Amino acid sequence: MTAEGQIPGIDTTKPHSARMYDYYLGGKTHYEADVQAAEAVLATVPFAGAMARANRDFMIRATRWLVGQAGVRQFLDIGSGIPTEPNLHQVAQSVAPETRVVYTDNDPIVLQYAQALLHSTPQGRTAYLQADAAKPETILDSGELRSTLDLSRPVALSVNALFHFVPDDWGPYEILAGLMDRLPSGSYLCLSHATAEVDDPELAELGRKVEEIYAKGGTTLRLRERTGIARFFDGLELVDPGLVMAHHWRPEPGQVTELEEGQPSMLAGIARKP
Repeated sequence: MTAEGQIPGIDTTKPHSARMYDYYLGGKTHYEADVQAAEAVLATVPFAGAMARANRDFMIRATRWLVGQAGVRQFLDIGSGIPTEPNLHQVAQSVAPETRVVYTDNDPIVLQYAQALLHSTPQGRTAYLQADAAKPETILDSGELRSTLDLSRPVALSVNALFHFVPDDWGPYEILAGLMDRLPSGSYLCLSHATAEVDDPELAELGRKVEEIYAKGGTTLRLRERTGIARFFDGLELVDPGLVMAHHWRPEPGQVTELEEGQPSMLAGIARKP
């Protein structure tokens, strides 16, 4: 690892999606196997790092909107990944200090750095739960969540850059429905997802090559078409501007993107549970 050496129990011989994402964002929590795999992706899609940063910026804008405009004061962030400042709770609590956030991930390396996710404001609260998103009940019935969030009040479910790592045979739509079904009316879904549906056929072919790079490292990457991603929002009310590329979701005035015209980020959107 570039910063702190090897963590016991972590397989450093195989690349991991969370550590590769950390590398794209310019972090330091990765190993040589992650660097090699990430560089192979960047050699195939040179703007992959810009895509990751655009997704990160979407999370920041989306969280600010959910707190400032939608009035949400509770977040459940699943697949939180390696902490990268500003973390979701820092964004949310900068708008409303009383906001409460529960982070969950099943990656042991995230657990090693979870302390960075627990520095809440005095008015709010944060918690970290080691759990598997494929088993929603292990999250929603956990003591950590129940002692932090009030599930009788609206919650924003944040699943950014998560479900493209959930293969079809795991039942991704059923997993998400199992989470949203337990949340009350007025809750929100905030989701971003890598897509194979782009205007340029050459870019679509590059996406398939990226899937192969991840597969060689032992990770399933499932780039879905727009219709497949839109299906995650079934039964919910999409907020304007709907399902769009992450860098096109309510960009701030004067905000500049690293991506050139025609280059994709991830499809992203926010929807309200009626």
